[in-house]
Amino acid sequence: MEAVQRSPGYSVEREVLDEQSLEEVAQRREKSPRTPLADRLKHSLRCSGCRLRRSVLRWVPVLSWLPRYSFRDSALGDLVSGVSVGIMHLPQGMAYALLASVPPVFGLYSSFYPVLVYFIFGTSRHISIGTFAVISLMVGSVTERLAPNENFFHNDTNGTEVLDLTTRDAYRVQVAAAVTILAGIFQVVLGLVQFGFVVTYLSNPLVRGYTTGAAVNVVISQLKYIFGLHSRRHSGPLSLVYTLIDVCWLLPQTNLGTLVVSVVSLVALIAVKELNVRLTRKLPLPIPVELIMIVAGTLVSSLASLQPQYGVEVVGEIPSGLQPPRAPDVSLFREVIGDASALAIVGYAISISLGKTFALKHGYKVDSSQELVALGLSNTVGGFFQCYSVSSSMSRSLIQESTGGKTQMASAVSAVIVLVTVLKLGSLFQSLPKAVLSAIVFVNLKGMFMQFLDICTLWRSSKIDLLVWVVTFVSTLLLNLDLGLAASIGFALLTVIFRTQLPRYYVLGQIPGTELYLDVETYAEAREILGITIFRSSATVYFANAELYLEALKKKSGIDISKLLTYKRKQAAKQQRREQREQRRARRHAKRAVRRLSLGSLGKWSWDIHSIILDLSTCNFLDTVAINTLKSIFTDFGEIDVGVYIAGCQACVVEQLECGDFFIPSLTKRHLFPSVHDAVLHCLQLHGTPTAPGYDCVLDMDCSTKL
Repeated sequence: MEAVQRSPGYSVEREVLDEQSLEEVAQRREKSPRTPLADRLKHSLRCSGCRLRRSVLRWVPVLSWLPRYSFRDSALGDLVSGVSVGIMHLPQGMAYALLASVPPVFGLYSSFYPVLVYFIFGTSRHISIGTFAVISLMVGSVTERLAPNENFFHNDTNGTEVLDLTTRDAYRVQVAAAVTILAGIFQVVLGLVQFGFVVTYLSNPLVRGYTTGAAVNVVISQLKYIFGLHSRRHSGPLSLVYTLIDVCWLLPQTNLGTLVVSVVSLVALIAVKELNVRLTRKLPLPIPVELIMIVAGTLVSSLASLQPQYGVEVVGEIPSGLQPPRAPDVSLFREVIGDASALAIVGYAISISLGKTFALKHGYKVDSSQELVALGLSNTVGGFFQCYSVSSSMSRSLIQESTGGKTQMASAVSAVIVLVTVLKLGSLFQSLPKAVLSAIVFVNLKGMFMQFLDICTLWRSSKIDLLVWVVTFVSTLLLNLDLGLAASIGFALLTVIFRTQLPRYYVLGQIPGTELYLDVETYAEAREILGITIFRSSATVYFANAELYLEALKKKSGIDISKLLTYKRKQAAKQQRREQREQRRARRHAKRAVRRLSLGSLGKWSWDIHSIILDLSTCNFLDTVAINTLKSIFTDFGEIDVGVYIAGCQACVVEQLECGDFFIPSLTKRHLFPSVHDAVLHCLQLHGTPTAPGYDCVLDMDCSTKL
């Protein structure tokens, strides 16, 4: 028979320590005086060659890795990866421009300028910056709201209303550039003040629920291109519902030519993408099906005259060359400030989550604040060149990493591919049906729709996280993207408040033969110590749950303080009358006898409890309300001769107690203990080992602890 291997044991022999004794033994350091603000400011402004070099390398990361770039190890992989990603940029840039409600060429601009800026300032080696469906849709909601079609109709010579597409598109580009620049400024400022941690308020369920809801928004917004309908785009709450109603109402007017192009494109894209997945190991590079569909769609549309003969809507004029920089219309900033803040937060959340994923996989570090600066500069600089807001794309980033990309040099190569297309090849795609671009958008949303599987996973792991996911998803659908994000963040923060406001409360018992104390309701071997109640909350104590903490303590200990205090006052009055007739010794003896006899009839714990230990090991801070609550606990229980002690305080909590004037001559650090076991031993030393008739718990303190 195989021998059972026992874990190694340990024994500790030391004196029982309270907080004051612990500080003497551990020699607590006095806090050094704070450096005056003027000196700190002077030090921060001091410049040296070494410090300047560190700052430059930190803010411009390309200078740290490009001089050490290994052509032998990285060049081939970056070249292949850059070409693959560049080919993906072309169809996605033009397709996502439809979501942003700007001409397709501006999607190509957005796949060029921001990529070069991120190449210089970014710290992730694998993410692909550029157009992204969710961000494009958020930009589109702004451009459609501020530049709706209704504002650009005019009467021609025949008195017929005609939509001035040129003027409308030009103004929409201005709106998109303005909101992009403002979002970029927000990101840069947050990055400079080291506010990269702001993304921690966007939990993973929130981000995934939001992007899933945005994917549904994208699909519904593209239905008019799939069916060849001319429905207007709604904005504001319930806009998705109104859009869906419009599409259903207009379905009898479906353009059959557009529908055929859409169905063929969808079938071809889905089939080839599935083939890419199944043949991943056999294909050196994935088949660029989006680019093939764009080329094929353009050729078929041009040769078959799909627009003039069948009314299939096409991309239209695509100017060759790059646009000169142009200052934004600052008068628009006031109208887009809310949208810009939402773009800044969502864009950064998506980028940093992808960046950290790849960094963890490949063993390097991504600077959260520098990523904010890099993404902000990409948007700000891009906005001056009529780009719209960008972020990292999951599909392109996976291609960049899986095809051998090692550094952001791959992004530079992809930018060159886009540049050549803009300069020489863009005009060739003027006959491309918009239905093909919508089909590309549809198929590229597969990854986001797979996030519906999160519902099953979260149901098993965390109902609260599932609720956050569902509320975020529904809010995004019903309240639009900007209001939906705000509502989702608010709800997620409320769940945090509710979790801390409604924690679980425990009475702890000792595991025999150890110094461990666990919940008596969860662990069968956890034994309560007669005369001592050890109380713990699962959350920190602060203003939102301090009163609940006090009520739970009274309930768990079984002590009704108000009744006991009332009874004590009555007994004190009776005792005062007796004192006038009896001698001092007789009075003291009568007082103890009466109190024990009377308290014994008040309840189970009124006789047994002589000490309460508050385990504050779960607390990471105490505010003034919590400190006052602890004071009242000591005062109230002290009135009925029950000693109260605190165990497990962190050093920062002890400092907060000091600053909150918690300690007084009658309440010192002698009431604080570094562990529950120290507090228990102290109570037993004061009151003796518990023995009571019928008490079925044999107290086992055998853990080599010296009293």
